[in-house]
Amino acid sequence: MRVVVIGAGAAGLVAAAEAARRHADVQLLEKNNKVGVKILMSGGTRCNLTHDTDAKGITKHFRHARRFLQPSVGAFSPSDVVAMFRQENVPTKVESTGKVFPVSDRALHARDALVAIATHAGVKIRTGQPVIGVRPSGHRWCVQLNHQEIECDRVIVTAGGMSYPGCGTTGDAYPWLKKLGHTIVKPRPALVPLTGGSHWTHELSGLTLEDCVAEVHARNKSGKSAVLAARRSSWLFTHVGFSGPAAMDISHAVTAAESLDQIELCVDLVPGLTREEIQHVLSDRKGGRGRQHIASLLAEWLPQRLATALVDLDPSLKVNSSASQMSRSSRNQLVQRIKQLPLDIHGTRGFPKAEVTAGGVKLSEVEPKTMRSRLADGLFIAGEVLDVDGPIGGYNFQAAFSTGRAAGAAAAMKKG
Repeated sequence: MRVVVIGAGAAGLVAAAEAARRHADVQLLEKNNKVGVKILMSGGTRCNLTHDTDAKGITKHFRHARRFLQPSVGAFSPSDVVAMFRQENVPTKVESTGKVFPVSDRALHARDALVAIATHAGVKIRTGQPVIGVRPSGHRWCVQLNHQEIECDRVIVTAGGMSYPGCGTTGDAYPWLKKLGHTIVKPRPALVPLTGGSHWTHELSGLTLEDCVAEVHARNKSGKSAVLAARRSSWLFTHVGFSGPAAMDISHAVTAAESLDQIELCVDLVPGLTREEIQHVLSDRKGGRGRQHIASLLAEWLPQRLATALVDLDPSLKVNSSASQMSRSSRNQLVQRIKQLPLDIHGTRGFPKAEVTAGGVKLSEVEPKTMRSRLADGLFIAGEVLDVDGPIGGYNFQAAFSTGRAAGAAAAMKKG
């Protein structure tokens, strides 16, 4: 059985190794001059391999792709990923957030382990080989390169999406797959920093909130709004907008909106406190609290710069205003800002800064257990080229490993 795998990223390396392990003759083609370029960049070059949970704990975070991923992640779970790297002398560690990293904190070690697994299984890795198309050739397949055509029995497409295009992920496979009849759900950036805010938020550039809840709401003329995305995590103010896990995890809802006028972003700055608890502190006259500066009271919960900025937003207050000098209206408005701070959204930093791609090959056109195309016999599709995107935390690597392994195993099976 001759198998060609297109794209030597996380999904492609695992797919190729699995097919070769099952005695297929496997070529792995990579357009770049080295494999796993995106792996090397991931997690700030530390490579967040997976998450410390079980298969259900992974798939539940994938929204519309949850059921699709259940068979492949169930067959190759986070514990299997950890074992795979451990067998290649890359031990892992679990951080307080549940993220799993190599103990060395080096993505290079993870990439090299995947390459070693593939080469030891017998995979022929060919770099500097951009694929320009794939087509059926009788009962076989033809993979078209610039100056060569390769005939094979099965093709596995793991060419990635469009995130971090500097790594070579420029959506190359979408046209080939569309020509073969597949529907391509419009690709859009996900896990991407947001642009927006205003002068006062830009002045806070570099400030991090360790714990907040960010929500994207759908605007509604009736005044009611549905929550399109929500994430409790850290938040980073930048000179052009917002970043950090909370901002990036809700970015999929921003890029999915037909118009930014249809959505609004708000942040609960102190999710551990209720409105009533904040009101009590701000209106408490006992123990001299009424004489304290408002910003000093807020600084018990928030960074001082942010506390001062929130006070400055009320024109009736001064930096040195005390709590007792606040009117009921000003106090209510301040509590509202703390618990539901509205922030302008202008857009996102786009694919160049996106960690993953939302959109891609429509999932109903791919068999979830095998990654086999329902439209073209002998074609398998895995990894980020599929319409699959999850949150920060190793979820997307896990999906790539699991779908890649499923594709490799199925592609190596004899016909009939």
